[in-house]
Amino acid sequence: MATQETARGATAGDGPVDPGALPRGVRIGYGSGSVATGAFGTVPGLMLLPFLTDSLGIAAVLAGVIVFLPKAWDVVLNPIAGRISDRSTDPRGPRRPFLLRAGLVLAASFALIFAAPSMATGLEAAWVLVCFLGCASAYAFFQVPYVAMPAEMTTSYDERTRLMTWRVAILALTILVAGGTAPLIRDAVGGRDGYRVMGVVMALIILVGVVSSYVGTRRAPVGSVQPGAGSLRDQLRIVATARDFRLLLTTFVVQALATGAMLAGVDYLAEDVLDSTGAATVLFLCFVGPALLLTPAWSALGQRIGKKRGYLASSLFLAVGAALAAFADVAPAAVVFAAVGLAGVGYAGCQVFPMAMLPDAAAVDARRTGSGRAGVYTGVWTAGETLGLALGPAVFALVLALGDYQSSTDGAAAQPGSAVTAIVLGFSLLPALLVLVSLWWLARYTLDAEEVDA
Repeated sequence: MATQETARGATAGDGPVDPGALPRGVRIGYGSGSVATGAFGTVPGLMLLPFLTDSLGIAAVLAGVIVFLPKAWDVVLNPIAGRISDRSTDPRGPRRPFLLRAGLVLAASFALIFAAPSMATGLEAAWVLVCFLGCASAYAFFQVPYVAMPAEMTTSYDERTRLMTWRVAILALTILVAGGTAPLIRDAVGGRDGYRVMGVVMALIILVGVVSSYVGTRRAPVGSVQPGAGSLRDQLRIVATARDFRLLLTTFVVQALATGAMLAGVDYLAEDVLDSTGAATVLFLCFVGPALLLTPAWSALGQRIGKKRGYLASSLFLAVGAALAAFADVAPAAVVFAAVGLAGVGYAGCQVFPMAMLPDAAAVDARRTGSGRAGVYTGVWTAGETLGLALGPAVFALVLALGDYQSSTDGAAAQPGSAVTAIVLGFSLLPALLVLVSLWWLARYTLDAEEVDA
């Protein structure tokens, strides 16, 4: 797939010339798609549950269902989107047109989620559910082709790590900017209008990522896509036989559940435990900020010790940091911020390594079977990721309900001690335990550089 032109495009800083290397402009262009995925993947998980419970006055359990259902729909839709993109014959490339078409719908529908007019609570809940469902559907047709592209852009084991380094660095910056400013915009404007303005600003950020990724990948080398014969069910059955892919996917889904729960708990931990609305932004920056500095470091470590070992190490950082946050209701705020920062160090690696390992699994399957199923693989992958990120807020909402959390329309309801305890445990020990459990599957993953580059 790689050409002599792409090899010449590699920079001296990349080390020895890699025949599968990509020009820096292509890496950045591809990585810019994370502006869209980062904003959509972060802001609903961070802001939607508080919007439902503390602005619309919807009970925690029902709010959790509303957050969960649209992304559960994506679990079904994502493999279908992958299959469709596998069969695309567009001259611009089999994946790129989906970035633009679905991305524009994604941006528009995102703004509508928080724009419900004042009406009966049931109608407001229905508005959010329908708009979020449309947004999630558009996201499936953007994200699945986007994630499938690296397997076809380069055959190099190390180049995929470098490509993911750019993607994750831009993703981390986007999460930092979108997640850090969303609460600030809401609080600066205030009330329901604050959520509406925040939704429009985030939609514009998504639009920037959509257009940038479409334009930035126009010169990316793309190998021919040769989808396997048979129905989608046949393809999924074959994918299910890929042992290393299954192990990697299970690890990633369980960890997505953990990080989804932490993101959902940020606003509650700030307001009801630390008693500071401004702490939400600080907590978020502590969690995501390290990724801006440490993503290249994790990537370099992975090239030295292997992706699997790097993934194991970063997972342990994430678990330990989350567990230390269990002292949030008794420790000074600075200690809580430090614990979340330690979790953020691990979170950076837990984004780099699985994203770099996924194309390896898809490429090995293509070599084994003679058919390219990158779209199906990434469809299943994003379905699992979506399920994990959807279950995170839903499980956190269930923990809130068990703690007797009190919903309101102004966010001023006094919370019992049981609710405060539920918030702390849902933010800390629950995610830590999930990350540790996920390592049972990761320890059994076997793909390494020698096998991928064979």
